[in-house]
Amino acid sequence: QVQLQESGPGLVKPSQMLSLTCLVSGGSITTSDSAYAWSWIRQVPEKGLEWMGAVAFGGSTYYNPSLKNRTSISRDTIKNQFSLQLSSVTPEDTAVYYCVKGIGAYDVWGLGTQVTVSS
Repeated sequence: QVQLQESGPGLVKPSQMLSLTCLVSGGSITTSDSAYAWSWIRQVPEKGLEWMGAVAFGGSTYYNPSLKNRTSISRDTIKNQFSLQLSSVTPEDTAVYYCVKGIGAYDVWGLGTQVTVSS
């Protein structure tokens, strides 16, 4: 059974980079079974969920056009984890960040990690 766990700092200062990592257990991020992809999704207070981007099992990356200029998603196949970097953060990037298995349709979610952008 696949499980996901986010990790990273809970507080980031404005203009800095937000970096989060998702450790995947119970399955490989490189498996081609069911054409897995691994996404980052965030929930901004009083707003809905926002898909930020994903890395596919083959390593291709996909980004939300509204965040593409600030977002980078990478993976470490040895550690079986994938990561999110969001640059030039502002208080509007304060959110709960989730790593999720899937793209478009999601079947396994991490617990989420609160990230606050504040000086």
